[in-house]
Amino acid sequence: MKEPIFTGSGVAIITPMHEDRTINYEAFAKMLDFQIENGTDAIVVVGTTGEASTLNTREHRDAIKFTVEYVNHRVPVIAGCGSNNTAYGIEMARSACSYDVDGLLLVTPYYNKATQKGLISHYRMYHDATDKPIILYNVPSRTGVNLLPETLAELAKLPRINGVKEASGNISQVMKVRALCGDELNIWSGNDDQIPAVMACGGKGVISVLANICPKETHDMVMAYLNGEPQKCTDMMAKYLELANALFVEVNPIPVKVACNMMGMEAGPLRMPLCDMTDEHTEYLRGVLDKYGLLK
Repeated sequence: MKEPIFTGSGVAIITPMHEDRTINYEAFAKMLDFQIENGTDAIVVVGTTGEASTLNTREHRDAIKFTVEYVNHRVPVIAGCGSNNTAYGIEMARSACSYDVDGLLLVTPYYNKATQKGLISHYRMYHDATDKPIILYNVPSRTGVNLLPETLAELAKLPRINGVKEASGNISQVMKVRALCGDELNIWSGNDDQIPAVMACGGKGVISVLANICPKETHDMVMAYLNGEPQKCTDMMAKYLELANALFVEVNPIPVKVACNMMGMEAGPLRMPLCDMTDEHTEYLRGVLDKYGLLK
């Protein structure tokens, strides 16, 4: 049995920026405190939601190092180090390990669309080159490749492959992962709207976009299930479903960053090719945030 890096809600935290689009570390510190003070169980830094694909190498490393040092062991810090260039990704992962992160989040190689054999080799190379637990990240809608249950079963044999963030949207696939891997691979939901369903498949929690703006509620939702109250988890999900879906009215992380700005969090601008939301979607999001009492 592999002990999970964390149980509960891990926030896929945004990367706040100044108007000149450099990283705003003062705002970042406030966001990290906000998360921890409201029950977030882990910080996932420079993932997709953190605009990792638009950060240069120095910025990527600096953001990881800052987060580890500022969080200072209050909760686990998991660093996004996935890449479609295996050698580059391993270099970034080694840097993250040297900063003493608690784990690595490795998205499947995008655009290259590796074969399942290639995925096994890719992740085995990461595993053998690093010394921290690894969460694999399956999000076919963003990468164009699906990390199959049979492939995960093979990767689960490696001691530091700790789990998978499952965002395929296919609950049957998630259940098959559970059936094939059992306690040798932890599962986290990668879709906020599927938290109860993934928990029912043996999930340990969620790596969440929603938690950026509702950290306590997302934590409480997961913990309800883990504490033996699955109906409460489901009811909370139903309550927050519209909000969770509104954060994907345009491609992530555009809406969540806009939402954070509306809530006064100084998230700042996005980096191209991510652009401002349309006026129509902006007003829709503002209305949903207001409905949930999140606007000042």
